[in-house]
Amino acid sequence: MKRLRLILGDQLNGNHSWFHSADENTMYLMAEMRQETDYVKHHIQKVVGFFLAMRNFASTLKSQGHNVLYLTIDYPENPQDLGKILKEQIAKHAIEKFEYQLPDEYRLDQQLKTICNDLDIPWQVFDSEHFYADREELANFFKGKKQLLMESFYRMMRKKHSILMVNDQPEGGQWNFDQSNRKKWDGSPKIPEALNFRKNVSDVVETLANAGVTTFGHIDPKNFNWPTSREESLQLLDFFCKNLLVHFGDYQDALHTQEKFLFHSRLSFAMNTKMLSPKEVIDTVLENYYAHKEDIHISQVEGFVRQILGWREYMRGIYWREMPNYALCNALENHNPLPDFFWTGDTKMNCLKHAIGQSLDEAYAHHIQRLMVIGNYALLTQTHPDEVDAWYLGVYIDALEWVEITNTRGMSQFADGGLVATKPYVSSANYINKMGNYCKDCHYKHTQKVGEKACPFNALYWNFLAEKRDYFENNPRMGMMLNLLDKKDAKELDELQKRAQEVIAHPDRF
Repeated sequence: MKRLRLILGDQLNGNHSWFHSADENTMYLMAEMRQETDYVKHHIQKVVGFFLAMRNFASTLKSQGHNVLYLTIDYPENPQDLGKILKEQIAKHAIEKFEYQLPDEYRLDQQLKTICNDLDIPWQVFDSEHFYADREELANFFKGKKQLLMESFYRMMRKKHSILMVNDQPEGGQWNFDQSNRKKWDGSPKIPEALNFRKNVSDVVETLANAGVTTFGHIDPKNFNWPTSREESLQLLDFFCKNLLVHFGDYQDALHTQEKFLFHSRLSFAMNTKMLSPKEVIDTVLENYYAHKEDIHISQVEGFVRQILGWREYMRGIYWREMPNYALCNALENHNPLPDFFWTGDTKMNCLKHAIGQSLDEAYAHHIQRLMVIGNYALLTQTHPDEVDAWYLGVYIDALEWVEITNTRGMSQFADGGLVATKPYVSSANYINKMGNYCKDCHYKHTQKVGEKACPFNALYWNFLAEKRDYFENNPRMGMMLNLLDKKDAKELDELQKRAQEVIAHPDRF
């Protein structure tokens, strides 16, 4: 039987059971498509990174004896649409059976179901063999429960997979070391020089330009520094374990103008394309930890494990439990447009200048930059979650909808009304100043609430609480903030709200 198997751009799992042996009657199809480059405007490094990783994966499969059909974006007979590609190739090669792996994005899941329903040959779906949990595990775990809590799911996953456990108790005597993971980095300990993958991608950049693919962000075509093969991904994992893990937990929330990456692994792109699996990442980290327990405190390791086994798996479970309606959530009824400086980084607010500027330069920012600087501003200015979603999905190299939308529309923008986050992640300038040095050389003063030199975050924070007070009236986690709001002098609050409205109406002036 002649069989066609589809491999999507984020299914680069060389350890999948599909590839255990080569079969001359099985053809693997991979395609670069305008359908995928154009559904949202992407960062140039994201498109280049995916295409390079796909090409490297196809090359590896061919070297292993597999029959691979690869359509580049500029291939003359590439119809640029998955349905048309499959129809043409099935007919051209007299395919008798079609197979694919479960997609991780709802739109592709629906598209492939529609395509298969129209086929006149048998078809079969396989698991991607990547995640710890299947699509339904979270929904089943919380069935009948009133509230979803990541911590509950995380503890179940720790027990189920025997990760950082001693019998049925958490290793180190506690489940979560989050309180230990909030240190401010002030130049010490020294951060090792980053691992260098720099490669020349001028040909890919030129191909994209000739194909008319519209992107944004910056790229140095002669110095592309993301892992785009399994070998490079494993090198990055090894580098993290040997050089960064020892201080990861302590400084995972830190912000600094001179250090873009601090002790973060930057493994998310390798994992989200499936060049690395979450299990091998966690297993490698734990192996390193147990071999060097005298040097690495468990808080460093637990903080990392929580991001993968906790948040990553949790967010995917939320995604499949709630889609497609989740993409329409706007519980706070925010409707303001995204400021133009999100596309340029041109603002006098130093924290946003650095966090957005880094995002445009590197196609990457760590979770506190995304949540408590950029996302915080977007929520305080009551930006429409659709616009925030599209920007986050496009700008970050690791952004795929299943992980992006739950973090952005849920945790960051509270658009789901509290399904993911029990309270909105908003703050004044005080938090940003506490976590780093962004405020030090800023045009604005983080201690001032009103006046021309007052940090806009301060006025925006109090204005947000005042405008959304009724919505959060019965939220127990908002009680302290609302009590402080009620104690505000009426005149001061009026001044704060007027300044906030000026920032919202004219973001280009700030």
